[in-house]
Amino acid sequence: MKITYTGRQVELSPAHQKKLADRFAKIGKLLDGRRECEAHVILSLERHLHHAEATINYYGHQLVGIGSSGDLFTAIHSAAEKLEKQCLKARTKWRDSKRTPRKAAPEPEAASPPETESDSDRRVYRVNHHQKRKPMTLDEAVLEMDSSRDYLVYRDAETDKVSVLVRRRDGHFDLVES
Repeated sequence: MKITYTGRQVELSPAHQKKLADRFAKIGKLLDGRRECEAHVILSLERHLHHAEATINYYGHQLVGIGSSGDLFTAIHSAAEKLEKQCLKARTKWRDSKRTPRKAAPEPEAASPPETESDSDRRVYRVNHHQKRKPMTLDEAVLEMDSSRDYLVYRDAETDKVSVLVRRRDGHFDLVES
């Protein structure tokens, strides 16, 4: 993690900078270990009270930790702790919103006969139940079936139930009502 220090009336020794770099390295691992993050730390002194403000940009969100204490090092550590809590919260929110549920594995069919070439040509067509369709009578359904269709699923206008009209091999029709 790249750390930039800005001191207003305050200077950090190289030993303190090394300790803080280790502390912010942990926060960098929490955020995203593979990506290089930048932290900006602003240090100020006001009437014997040290203020520390640490800011990190994480996927378009600005994470800010502010700490105050009589000791400079304690102020920086409290700001880093607050920043660490925000990092954990932001990471869990991002992770939970980006997860997608797993698709259930298809169940194996029970004892199906060996597949031949004519079976592999078969297709399953799904009916869209959300599509608005006008109910029809039995006579309208017979007229709707042309020579190429073997069956017709429709909503009966009189009973408001789903019915299936099936063409038999002898040319007559079977009506299956639900």
